[in-house]
This record gives sequence, C-alpha cells and structure tokens, in this order.
Amino acid sequence: MKILVVDDEALIRSVVIEYAENEGYEVVEAENGLDAVEIVRNDPSIDLMILDIMMPKMDGYTAYEEIKKIRNLPTIMLSARGEEYDKLMGFQLGIDDYLTKPFSPKELVARIKAVMKRYLEKTEGDLFHYKGLKIDFKGRVVTIDEEEVKLTPKEYELLTYFVTNPNIALSREQLLNQIWGYDFFGDDRTIDTHVKMLRNNLGPYRDLIVTVRSMGYKFEIKEK
Repeated sequence: MKILVVDDEALIRSVVIEYAENEGYEVVEAENGLDAVEIVRNDPSIDLMILDIMMPKMDGYTAYEEIKKIRNLPTIMLSARGEEYDKLMGFQLGIDDYLTKPFSPKELVARIKAVMKRYLEKTEGDLFHYKGLKIDFKGRVVTIDEEEVKLTPKEYELLTYFVTNPNIALSREQLLNQIWGYDFFGDDRTIDTHVKMLRNNLGPYRDLIVTVRSMGYKFEIKEK
C-alpha cells in the first residue's frame, strides 16, 4: 500500500514516514498542495493521502477538491487548528478522517488502518434497488432515475449502512462507530451534518431517512 504525505513541515513528514514505513507502507511526500495534485495525477498507485490544511502555494482544502477531480482518494486531514468549523469543512468536502496536531503517530497509524479497512471491505450483494433509487455496491455508484448521484465517500458509506440495516433505529453513536470505525473524537453534530448533505443529494428519496427523536435515524423502506 502506498501513502502520500502532504505537509509543509519536514519534521511532520519525517515522523509520519518513519511510522508508516515501520508498518510496511510505501510512502511518497509533498510539501504543498500543488505538488500533491501533480503527484496524484501522475501516480495511480497511491492508496491513501495524509493532508495538511495550512500550506503554501495551495492549501489542503483546495488541493483535496482538485484531487477529487482526478480520483476518489481516501484522505486523512491534519491541522494545527482544532476548531469544529475546520473539521466540518473537511467532512463536507468528503475527507475520511481528521486529526489535530500535535498527534500521536501510533494513533495516526491506527486511523490509516481503519480507513483502508473500510475501503477494502466489500458489501455483500451487488445491487440495491428501491423504485428509482439504485446502488451498485461493486462500482460504488448511486443513481436516481438512471442519473448518477455524486456523493462524498462518507455520504456513500452512510447510505450503504442505512440500506443494509433497513427499518432499524440507529443511534448517532452507533453510526459514528460504524462509519468511522472507532470511537469518534467529536460530537453528534457530525452525523447530523452528513445526514443533511445525504438527504439533499437523495432528492425525492430524502424522506427515506427518518429522524428518530432523541436517538438518531432510521432508513424506512415502505412497500413499493
């Protein structure tokens, strides 16, 4: 597995590289977002990106948006700022995880493994079909009335978890643990934000995601 580490601080890059290589990962590095975009464009073998926010030439947010135009790359974002706005901004863009500096390299390695595990796991069955809503699990493609719906990685994971657990009340804590793969260091508003974005993208099928008061959500499948 190959990891791209993008950070303007050489010390941060060296620490991440050391711990990642000790786990058997191949690592390439970039010191700004502009270089990261070029590396991803020219190297299709990269499996995951660790991306800082505040960098010269091109910041992490902009770099991530440019890279999404090239390919869907699992991403863990780093930032010296721990403000909720920064986290929500990253999740709204579609990142998979967020870690605030200073961080434990061992924790970062654990998060790398968790993110990759989610991407490598295959959902049983090939297709979900409800009226005009279709999900191709193998292709990770969602369509509504034959039109493809563009979802962020987290929105897709949330939707597939909902459809594979229909008519079951799911707590916010359960959703956080299942989608992020470990106890999330944040609050329930992260789930609410992602559900809101997912509902917007589902359009006429937004009402399939029902709010369970004081608990969480339920994907309610009615008779066709």
